[in-house]
Amino acid sequence: MEDELWLTVREAADHCGVSPVTVYSWIRRGHLKVEGLDPRGQKLFRHLSVAQAEKATRAKAKRVLVPAA
Repeated sequence: MEDELWLTVREAADHCGVSPVTVYSWIRRGHLKVEGLDPRGQKLFRHLSVAQAEKATRAKAKRVLVPAA
């Protein structure tokens, strides 16, 4: 889709409030798929894919965390 929003690693990290290392972790763990490259060779992701990866990993993090006593 031509009107679709594409994000680089840095833009995805900024959008989600995480570090670029976290975005690379999502890729490595299979939560996020690189769907293209920009003219400079930077990885590109669909905005929706980034949002889905963030939601999936935040949901898992909530299950792992234990409330403070």
